[in-house]
Amino acid sequence: MSDIIQLLPDHVANQIAAGEVVQRPASVIKELLENSIDAKASLIQVVIKDAGKTLVQIVDNGIGMSLTDARMSFERHATSKIKLADDLFSLKTKGFRGEALASIAAIAHVELRTKTANDEVGTCLKVEGSQVSSQEACVTPSGTSISVKNLFYNIPARRNFLKSDNVELRHIIDEFQRVALAHPDIGFSLTHNGNELFQLPITNFRQRITNILGGKTNEKLVPVEEDTEIVKISGFVGKPEFAKKSRGEQFFFVNDRFIKSPYLNHAVTASFEGLLKDKSYPSYFLYLEVDPRSIDINIHPTKTEIKFDDEHALYAILKSSIKHSLGQFNVAPMLDFERDSELDTPYNYKNKEADAPQVEVDRNFNPFQNEGSSRMQFSGGTNFRKDKPAEWESIYSGMQSETDTEVDVHQIEFESEEVTGNLFGAREEQTEKSTFQVQKKYIVSTLKSGILVIDQHRAHTRVLYEELLKNITVSSAVSQQLLFPLRLQYNSHEVEMLKEIKESLEQTGFIFSAINKDEVEISGIPTLISESEVEILLEQLIADFEKDVPDNGFSQTDLLAKSLANSMAVRSGTLLNSAEQQHIVNRLFACKEPALSPFNKTVFTTLSVDELDKKFA
Repeated sequence: MSDIIQLLPDHVANQIAAGEVVQRPASVIKELLENSIDAKASLIQVVIKDAGKTLVQIVDNGIGMSLTDARMSFERHATSKIKLADDLFSLKTKGFRGEALASIAAIAHVELRTKTANDEVGTCLKVEGSQVSSQEACVTPSGTSISVKNLFYNIPARRNFLKSDNVELRHIIDEFQRVALAHPDIGFSLTHNGNELFQLPITNFRQRITNILGGKTNEKLVPVEEDTEIVKISGFVGKPEFAKKSRGEQFFFVNDRFIKSPYLNHAVTASFEGLLKDKSYPSYFLYLEVDPRSIDINIHPTKTEIKFDDEHALYAILKSSIKHSLGQFNVAPMLDFERDSELDTPYNYKNKEADAPQVEVDRNFNPFQNEGSSRMQFSGGTNFRKDKPAEWESIYSGMQSETDTEVDVHQIEFESEEVTGNLFGAREEQTEKSTFQVQKKYIVSTLKSGILVIDQHRAHTRVLYEELLKNITVSSAVSQQLLFPLRLQYNSHEVEMLKEIKESLEQTGFIFSAINKDEVEISGIPTLISESEVEILLEQLIADFEKDVPDNGFSQTDLLAKSLANSMAVRSGTLLNSAEQQHIVNRLFACKEPALSPFNKTVFTTLSVDELDKKFA
């Protein structure tokens, strides 16, 4: 039998490794940003075209690379971050595997320009599919500029898996924000197709959060500070009243590295217990500093998961520190065991004996003593006279004057005992009630063959869904003008999302008078909703779009109609009168697909007489 095991060629091995490291353009930006940070850059510029599919360019003012380092950087497992395996437990850099540039160069056209501060000229290196196509000296400023063009050009199947430009751009912005939030001491900028999306100067943590999420974010933040032997915690949590329907504004940073940790997230949520509405999530931006020897980063290719030595202690410290901050800033009620100094006893009274109060008592006082003058005399000198009560006949004295004459009882007209009219006017005879509501959740209607049970929320969602789809795609809905425009605050990411679906929202009845960087002004709303519901409805809509990002125009319209219909539909637990019940039943069976909700759940069920008979058999 011949040997069948063989070594893979380098270009094939690099393409396989690229599948783990580079999943989409956002992965490229993350890896290159981390390299720039490790190069001690103080200013990093990101330029992208077509959501990174055509071009991703990272320019930094770091220490740069020599000619030899530039060539070595594209080799697999070539890195300047570590030298021994033990270095993995004392990491202070972002990267350490030496796979990023090799993986990116295997599936794209890469152009590298770099120069150190001591060199007179820099190096220009072009790599295509792991092969160096040219190498020459060039004039370039100190630092490094990397351009990644035509991502996945040699793997068409992977390129076909990429989503639309809007979806990929959203992933890029997410990665950019995570890196920028972790390093406020570095200036960042992001430009897409010539439009500047972010320009972030060097600042502190709080100002960086405000610059990314909008100016109104500052008033929503509560600082958190705790320093222990295990961990040093700093950062901010959002006030409970500003909790969101999505988890978009939740950031953990461990040693300046963004991580995802459901366990620590549960600690934050537990500290907000009793302060949040149902299905609302708190915002937090927490920076944890721990001993590098107490964590293991090398457990996932994206390096977003970390293993801690003592998670239980970290959980307890994080939970208590957030609770303390919420109570300290009067956001949540707390037990304060420190006494108020103003209520303490002064030092000069500390050893002084308390004087007994002097109380004067009249020992001769008798409240039951019957004096001849019917007077009660107290020690204070106040006299009270007890007068004889008047006779009952005196009540009617003075009511009859001398000029009064006798009244003839027969001439008095009394109200007829027989009711000749209806106090509430004529009422139509009530028709027989054909629908009933059970548990404020189900509508029960009768059929010839049995009974029909309808879920009122799902039925109303189906009705509104088809109506909204018709308004968006065929004809515009009617709007009600607001007397005073409604101004709602959003972060820049949410404003961009609303801009994408603005046209579709206007078809449903919304009228946007202005959309600014961190504020949306609404002057008209659909007739089906009230003004107080607008903010809740749009917040749920944004949460749905963040959770289920649509790929094309049709799926965007479908998701918009589903989200709005689900938010506007009557809820379970709402009492409906007979007319409202009948209206939902009639509208439901006028729909194209009455049996299923927009989320493919059963809307109604029937029980035949035979099935009922079997129940009583």
